[in-house]
Amino acid sequence: MKLAEVHQADFGTARLPEAEAEDSVQKEGQDFPLVIATMPATKRQRAIAVGIVILLIVAAAVIAPFASMQVAQVDAFIPVLQTVVSVFDLVTATLLFAQFSIQPQRALLALASGYIFSGSFAFLQTLAFPGAYAPAGLVGDGPNSPAWIYVLWHTTFPAAILAYALSKDATGAARLPGRPAMTTIVITVACVLAVIAGLTWIVTAKTEYLPVLFPTDVRVQARLGNQINLALWLWGATALAVLLFRRRTILDLWLMVTLLAYMPSFLVAIIGSSIRFTIGWYAARGFILVGSCMLLSVLLVETTFLYSRLASAITLQRRERTNRLLSVDAITAAIAHELRTPLGAISLNANTALSQLRSNPPELEEMDEILTDIEAESHRAAAIISSVRQLSKTTPDRSAPTRVEDVARQVLRLLQHDLQVNEVSVATEFQDNLPEVHLDSTQLQQVLLNLVKNAIDAMSSVAPDARHVRLTTSFDGHSTVLLSVQDSGRGIPVEDRERMFDPFFTTKSGGMGMGLAICSTVVENHGGKLRLVKSDSDGSIFELAIPVGGQRSAE
Repeated sequence: MKLAEVHQADFGTARLPEAEAEDSVQKEGQDFPLVIATMPATKRQRAIAVGIVILLIVAAAVIAPFASMQVAQVDAFIPVLQTVVSVFDLVTATLLFAQFSIQPQRALLALASGYIFSGSFAFLQTLAFPGAYAPAGLVGDGPNSPAWIYVLWHTTFPAAILAYALSKDATGAARLPGRPAMTTIVITVACVLAVIAGLTWIVTAKTEYLPVLFPTDVRVQARLGNQINLALWLWGATALAVLLFRRRTILDLWLMVTLLAYMPSFLVAIIGSSIRFTIGWYAARGFILVGSCMLLSVLLVETTFLYSRLASAITLQRRERTNRLLSVDAITAAIAHELRTPLGAISLNANTALSQLRSNPPELEEMDEILTDIEAESHRAAAIISSVRQLSKTTPDRSAPTRVEDVARQVLRLLQHDLQVNEVSVATEFQDNLPEVHLDSTQLQQVLLNLVKNAIDAMSSVAPDARHVRLTTSFDGHSTVLLSVQDSGRGIPVEDRERMFDPFFTTKSGGMGMGLAICSTVVENHGGKLRLVKSDSDGSIFELAIPVGGQRSAE
């Protein structure tokens, strides 16, 4: 077989409970609402992160030879840049608190607190920095207070990341007992602001009790300052190492990039230059700006993508629910209408038989005819029930030339999040130059959605690293396109395989047992066939056989 595409996609390692499609918007902590902080990083995201890190390293290497070069003193540089940093960090903290309100986790509280520390100290340093808003700064002693605020800034932020990394896998909510999430957030913010106020008071009003970092000239830092920069670098490296070891999610990935972006600000002071207003000094703060906007950008982009997936899922769910309700209404109305006559005849004959049996003496001459009529009417009722599935063939024909592989790709995009949170890897093998089939692409999409969701459910009891779904397409060389969905679940019990496509038969608790029955009917209406090809301990394979002409079934 010539394959135009053999693609293996790893959809992540985060773990969440599986959910039925129709319950996905109702069950908090499963499908929707979603918490970006717990979503796994994809290969594409990891590639982007690596690319950004490489760019940062190249930029640092280019700047390093000129780091000690003195340039003009721009007094507005610090207040402008660090005010932007402060805004970025506080907005990021707000988004993280929003994530906490959806799924309370102590780790998110710690991380959001770290961004409050970072944003607050970034702005407070501008107030104390000489020449920013006043020749000696608005607060502090002039040369040393801004340096100590910088130390507090880059001590508390890695500490918060370290607390996040160590607590992010802890289970259980972080809300105060009997308190809503908003109360917890308010108390956390109040405590963080109180700590910030206390530390700021120490480094601005009590600087005489602190070691001197700039003894004579605000441009020249003391040896102690270099030692502190080394300690800050090691502190950030420690947080980075712990996060690297415990990485799981998108949040972990981009926090590591943020910490790496902060590293040059310390390396410049340790290796290149500890003097203010040099190329290295300006560049180091530029790296800080890049690091501060990193997570914010990711949260905004992922929120946009998440909203798009949510809107698409809700649209599909509403369509599915509407179709289901219409189908149920039609089926129940048809059953009520068609069964009324035979059941009425059965009831009338039974009453007549009882009357004749209760007469004295019993009248038995017509009993044989009455029982024969009851039997005939019962067979008629059974035939009516058997024909209920034919009602689905009354839907209008919206068939059009369709490429099966395009529908399959669309289904995988729609189910991307389901595959991620259930730790399912997907492989696709699509044969080159498949002929188009003539069918309703929306109905085919619904069939594939059902099959892939069933495959995900079938692997819920399998180890995460063994959960694989494989979609393949082929052409039999004559008139049929084949599309198969293979999972690595436990397989279907032998006694249930013959009944998989029967209406109202289900192995799921709470299931309706209509999914595969409807799928089979839809495929048959297009002249095709849905069948269970294989099912054993290694998994199951469901195969769609769709004729190229898409002729309607003659049934």
